[in-house]
Amino acid sequence: MASPSAILAPAEFAQGAVRDRNRPVAIIDIGSNSVRLVAYDGLGRAPTPMYNEKVLCGLGRNVFTTGRLNDEAVARALAALSRFRVLCKTMRVSQVFVLATAAARDAQNGPDFLRAAEEACGEEIRLLSGRREAELSALGVVSGFHAPDGVVGDMGGGSLELVDVRGTVVGQGVTMPLGGLTLQDLSGGSIKKAGKLVREHMRKAAPQLEILRGRTFYAVGGTWRAIARLHQASRGYPVHVMHGYTVDPTDELSFLQIVEQTDASQLQDVESVSEARRPLLAYGALVLEEIIRVGRPRAVAISASGVREGLLFEQLDRDTRLVDPLLASASEFNALRARAPGHGEELIAWTDRFVADLDGPETADERRLRHAACLLADVGWRAHPDYRGEQSIAVIQNAAFVGVDHPGRAYLSLAVSLRHTGVGPEKANQVLRALAGPRLFDRARLLGALLRVAFPVSAGMDGALPQAPLGVEEGRVTLRLPAEWKDLGGDRLLNRVRGLARLIGCDGRVVVG
Repeated sequence: MASPSAILAPAEFAQGAVRDRNRPVAIIDIGSNSVRLVAYDGLGRAPTPMYNEKVLCGLGRNVFTTGRLNDEAVARALAALSRFRVLCKTMRVSQVFVLATAAARDAQNGPDFLRAAEEACGEEIRLLSGRREAELSALGVVSGFHAPDGVVGDMGGGSLELVDVRGTVVGQGVTMPLGGLTLQDLSGGSIKKAGKLVREHMRKAAPQLEILRGRTFYAVGGTWRAIARLHQASRGYPVHVMHGYTVDPTDELSFLQIVEQTDASQLQDVESVSEARRPLLAYGALVLEEIIRVGRPRAVAISASGVREGLLFEQLDRDTRLVDPLLASASEFNALRARAPGHGEELIAWTDRFVADLDGPETADERRLRHAACLLADVGWRAHPDYRGEQSIAVIQNAAFVGVDHPGRAYLSLAVSLRHTGVGPEKANQVLRALAGPRLFDRARLLGALLRVAFPVSAGMDGALPQAPLGVEEGRVTLRLPAEWKDLGGDRLLNRVRGLARLIGCDGRVVVG
């Protein structure tokens, strides 16, 4: 067994690729605040967590003042690792990656702890350097966002990592002792002193913060996700998914100041945050406030993807990395939930042809959203007909998708639900309509109307749509049916075609033969 105190180089992770893509893989993350197990359904472009458990051990507490990991925290961590070992065997995990970060890296007794930890979990532990941790966090954002452009910040219990990311290109990162537990330790519990420490250390991050201006700051880490959850509660925000939640920095600054100055127990919806994390909220707010003030980002986006997802992304071959993560997730839902998965693929080609006939341009992002919605069009078919629209919203709005922001998620939910309810503005979920915005709402109505034509032709089965092309001919929306399908062309289908035509300001017809 390799020495647990060795810092693992990037190339070493590429060795020993996952043995079986069709079996679960797991990552155990030994962090400064928590020890967490996440098992995924397999290795792919958009792996879905099938089991997630964390134990708040506080390994990093007082490491900077004592130089050592606390004995009680070590005991909790070793007990958690022993439990995780059994769970991985129960889930028949094909491979387990075990990572350790700042607390084990910085403590004098870190090597002793890692040897005991390897014995407890039965796996080799890979100790990450600060720079390596930053790189994997950035890769996690690459894996979870569509064409990210900005700076990734990963705030754990022991450290803060900042690294630039542009598309799939990851820059050189910087690490600082600005984790929540470390700040609490070094400041002696004084928020004022912690603020001074944050400002002093942030000077090291000048290169990363200078290039943040006008771009997006991607916030990674449990403390920032907890603050975002409280921010959602304060706004009465309708979607509770954290990933892709984006806020205006100006609005965020005022809320961060409230978090810093208010006793955590008095914050709205603080019950959703574990008691062990509540004392760290103010420190997380301090760090994020300084990043916003100095870096002046265009937006702050919350990422549920970090080091763990970055490691899995690194295992993929180049072609798989280039797959759109939203379309990968939607394809899995299509395969699992549609009556005929091939029908979703045919919907993409069928709507492509119609949209190409329209005068108004469709952006690249709108196109990928439409394709995803086509793949999700039949997710609610098993529900009672009266509730298929609601069921579709419930599934899509709360699904573990990545590669989509919240307005895009609202569009997907609306487009599929309007297929069932009708496309009149009054039929739409008004909360999602507001979240999508006027442009995406109009696009959702258009696709909903297209789906309302497609399903009476195909009955949700593959093979029919390629024989029934839809387009704009001589200024009219025209659906063409083969002669042997003449009995399909009754009033119901004609009314659907005309409803679609009204959305684009023309008439509609069904042509047979």
